[in-house]
Parts: sequence; C-alpha cells; structure tokens
Amino acid sequence: MKKNIMLLGMILLSVAAFSQEDLDEVKITKKQKGIKKSYTLTSNTSVITSKELLKAACCNLAESFETNPSIDVNFSDALTGTKQIKMLGLTSPYLLITEENIPSVRGASQAYGLSFTPGTWIESVQITKGAGSVINGYESISGQINTELLKPLNDIPFFLNVYGSTDARFEVNTHFNKKLSDKWATSLFVHGNARVAKNDMNDDGFLDNPLGKQINVLNRYQYYNPESGLVSFINFRYMNDKKQTGEVDFDKDRDRGTTNHWGSEINTERFDVSTKIGYVFKDMPYQSIGFQNAFNSHNQNSYFGLNLYDIKQNSFYSNLIFNSIINNTMHKFSTGLNFTYDQYQEFVNVNDYSRIDNSVGAFFEYTYDNADNFSLILGGRVDNHNRLGFFVTPRLHMRYNPWKDGVIRFSAGRGKRSANIFAENQQLFASSRTFEILDTNGKIYGLNPEIAWNYGVSFSQKFKLFNKNAEAGFDFYRTDFQNQAVVDLMQSPQEVSFYNLRGSSFANSFQFEFNYELIHNLNLRTAYKYYDIQTDYLTGTFQRPLQAKHRFLGNLEYETNLNNGKQWKFDYTFNWSGKQQLPYTASNPVEDQFPDFSPSYAVMNVQVTRVISPVLEVYVGGENIGNYKQQKAILGAENPFGPNFDASIAYAPIFGQMYYAGLRFKIK
Repeated sequence: MKKNIMLLGMILLSVAAFSQEDLDEVKITKKQKGIKKSYTLTSNTSVITSKELLKAACCNLAESFETNPSIDVNFSDALTGTKQIKMLGLTSPYLLITEENIPSVRGASQAYGLSFTPGTWIESVQITKGAGSVINGYESISGQINTELLKPLNDIPFFLNVYGSTDARFEVNTHFNKKLSDKWATSLFVHGNARVAKNDMNDDGFLDNPLGKQINVLNRYQYYNPESGLVSFINFRYMNDKKQTGEVDFDKDRDRGTTNHWGSEINTERFDVSTKIGYVFKDMPYQSIGFQNAFNSHNQNSYFGLNLYDIKQNSFYSNLIFNSIINNTMHKFSTGLNFTYDQYQEFVNVNDYSRIDNSVGAFFEYTYDNADNFSLILGGRVDNHNRLGFFVTPRLHMRYNPWKDGVIRFSAGRGKRSANIFAENQQLFASSRTFEILDTNGKIYGLNPEIAWNYGVSFSQKFKLFNKNAEAGFDFYRTDFQNQAVVDLMQSPQEVSFYNLRGSSFANSFQFEFNYELIHNLNLRTAYKYYDIQTDYLTGTFQRPLQAKHRFLGNLEYETNLNNGKQWKFDYTFNWSGKQQLPYTASNPVEDQFPDFSPSYAVMNVQVTRVISPVLEVYVGGENIGNYKQQKAILGAENPFGPNFDASIAYAPIFGQMYYAGLRFKIK
C-alpha cells in the first residue's frame, strides 16, 4: 500500500510517469547522470537532474538549458537580458510549460515567466519532444517542459546559495524545511536577486543588462499517509520583479514619458496558490484519483520609451484525473475533466484588448504496455472554448525496442492555441515599429486560433565503444501549421504585421546526438541540429527570422572520485550557432541596416566546483569566455525616438564575457 501511495504522488506530479522510473534508476546507479533518457517510456522524454542543474550557476529556469541538446537558448532582445528558449525550432509559446504538471508559463507570463522560477528550487526538469499527453491540455504543439520542485518530505533542513557576478548581479537563495509530523512537512523557499550597476560593454549608450531586483517566496506543504491512501500538496507563492533598462543616462524619475533619454521599466507582481490531492483505492492498488487546482494573479506594468504596455491576468485551472486498468495491468487508462478560466486586462498604449477566455474539456487516454518491447499511448480530448469553439485533439505515441538497448519511437498529434500576440512579442515594443493587425474577423485580436500538427520519429542506441559506454541517436520532427498567427518582420523595418497564415508554414527539425565516456569520469556530450523552418509572408517565403539553420553543442564534464567528502568538478560547454535570417531592414539608411543573414558564432562556458565537505561547496565559472559580442545590437541607437530605432534584433550575446562565483551550504 505504501508503494502505491508513493506512485500516486508521482502521478500527481508527473502524469507521464517518468518520475517513478527516475527514482528506480537513482537507487540502482552509483553515479547519477546529469540527463537521463529512458528506453522503456513510450514518449521521447529526457530528464534534467539536479546534477545537471548544478553545472552552471543556474540562476533561474530560463538559464537551466545551456547544456541540454533538446533546447536552444537565445536572447530575446538587446535590452532586457531575457533568455528565450526554443524546441524543434519553435519558440516557447508552442511549448506547454508546466510546474508539477500545472500550466505555469502561459498568457501574460510568456515573455519573462521562465525567469520567475529560481534554479535552486528545482528538483528535476522533464522534457518531452512532440505533441504531449492529452491529460495536460490541447495547447502543446512542439513539446512539453515540466518542472519538479523539491519535495518537503525529502528535502534537507536548510540550504543556502550565494552568487555574485562581474555584471553586478547578486543572488541569495535560502531553503528552510521542517517535518511537522510523520505525515506533514513544510518548506519555505526565499529567493532574492539584484543587478546594481550599469554596464555598457559595447559602448552604444544603452545598458547591456537591466538594473533590477526580485523577491520570490514559496511556502509549500506536503501530506503523506500510507494507511489511508491520501497524498496532497499545498503551495503559496509571491513574487515581485522590477527591471529598468534603456540608455545609460536614463533616470526614471526625471525622464519617464519624455524624449530626454530612452528608458523602460517592467514591473511584475505575481501571486499563486495551488493544491493537489490524491487517493489510492485500498482494495484496488492499480486505481487512483487525483484533483489539481491552481489560481494565479499576474500583474505587469511596463513602458518601453513612449510605448505603454500593461497586462493583468487572473487565472484558475482545475483538473480531475482518474486512473485504472482494463482487465489487467497491460491495459491502463486515464480519464477526467478540466476547466480553465483566464481574465485579461490588457492595454497597448490607448488601446484596450481586455477579454475573458474559458474552456471546459474531457479527455481519455489508453495505454498498452506488454512490459517487454512495445507500448502505445492513444489519447483524445474534446474541449469547448468560448473563443476557439468546440474541437477535438487526438494524440498518439508508440515505442518499440527491436533489440537490447535500442528504442524506436513515433508520435503524432494536433495542437490548438490562441496567440497572445502582444505578451509573446514584447521585445518589439523596444522599437519604433507600428503594430498592424491585418485580420479583423477572428475572436482573438481579430485573429483566428493557431492550429498545427506535429509528427516525429526517433531512435536511440546504447553500445560499447573501445570498452567504454556510448550512446547515439537521432530524431526528426515536422510541424505543419494549418493556421498560424504570423508575426511579419519582413515587410518594413518601421512596422510589424500580425495576420493569419495565407499560405504554408512548416518546421522541420533533425537532431543527431552522440555521447561517450572518453575515460573514467570524463564524459562527452555532442549534438548537431538542423532546422528547416519556412513561412509564407506577404512579401515571399523566408526562413523564420532569428533562427539558425545549423547548431552544434558540445559538453565535457569531469569529476574526481569522492575522498573524505571532498571532490572536484569541471564542466565545459561549447555552443555554435550558424547564420540566421534577419528581419528586413534594407529600406533604412545604410548605417541602420542589418545584412540579410547574421554571421555564425560560438559561445563557450566553463565552471569549476570544489566540494569541500558534505555540507559546503564553492564554485567559479565564466560565460561567453571567448567574449563574442553582436557588433551592432541596436539600430538607430543615436536617435532612439527616431523612425529607425530597433532593439529587438538580437542574434548573439550583447554583454560579452561574464564571470561569477558562489557557494552552497547545507544542513542535513
């Protein structure tokens, strides 16, 4: 019975059920892997463990993917320092991003939401390529990223992380954990960060990174009773984040709303409450029921020069899940209902785009697993949305193991979503572009919802090479858009147009990965990625702007053996990005033009960690140690209120070299 309660807890936190297998692997493996891949899961899922998260400073979730071959990380603009992630060549709005399987980064939080989860809070991150499970909703198109937070019943009593860097960024993370009884435990996470000095490494008169500060507090409770069959979680969270960027000489008290100096402030306040409760039937250990609920309030007030953008989103999410079997455990199913409510108050300058979205849906997912070499997940859901209408979402995942340590997977599925065109493209406010919505007949900003099909196949194989462990694999995914909210930057440098797709749009993604243990404790990870992403714009067919066609990742990690609790860890990461299609700027004066394509470039990161004892470790590292910088980051920087100003075209790092140091202290 106790095992069944534990299993239910994992189901509540990760419906894909990877977590249970993950725990089993940890128990039987002496050294934990940084990234784990299962050969028995039906979906193409990998897990970033806490070991991988410690390879970098890992200040927040957006900065947790630098060493991951499945995710591409880019800067969204030349001002805010915000990192944007992509999977299969598509930006994060096409990803379903969840926290313990409750949707988290969506709507108003799309632009900056990944930076609101501190890295030290994270236990693991699960990455699933392709259309996800219907249990988690209908919006997933290119994949799903699910974050698991540290659990109160398993956490240590106290943890402290202190961090400082040469770009004047400082952070403190403290975790307090207490077992209230044999069934109750609570954790209090407190995070604070600040950037306190102005930096302009490329001498263009603008800050390379924003000044800012953030306070982030999470209080969570966990209940676990193996006798009654109950498990539950309760979370309370408050976050306040303030950013200031723009010209070095900008003073917010003096210059806001004027043309003295160009500046921007982005102030966000967020409050979240979530609950989960699950029950395992005593006489039927294969049967369980779970109930998830979440409320959040997200309030952003911001301006970019003379552009004003305010958005407030109040959301409620509820999901009821029932799990059981058909005849025997080879045939399992999950079914349930969920409800989503979103109230938006959105203002773009003087225009009011406020609205209310709500949907109710039902899902059914059948799983067949012969416990040997074949498994299948066939799922479908029906939803009724006040703007998207009534629609059906089918999903399919299959796995086949043709021989030992080899696995073939196939997936296909449909996704549908409403594009929040302003929240998802806030970097464009940092320009002199006018915003034009060309369609007016749709129900979301005059646009119709986005619809896409995703298909994928993958193969992975473990083997021995020169008597050392090796692993190789490839995957190919294609996304076909039946309808898309096109963000057109290819017509004029003074305008961005939004309209529904008037031709074809697709994204082909191919990845080859090779991992090898060079010598004992020295591991190599490599990945080559090729993207063919094209869209029909009004002026012709182009590659998706700011997306490299070729990318390469290499990572070397080495660690010494533990000796009386002491250890050295070394990590080196090489990221190469090929040329990228750039937005159209040819009609600007020559000094304010970009070429059609950016140059290729490489970025190198390193970190050294010294484990002094089981309770104390220190680390030093560097990012972009080759000091590569985008030569021209901001068009029209000398006249930011003129017609050619544009800080949204960032294809490479702006800041250059950055070095950091920190320590971690634990009470076990």
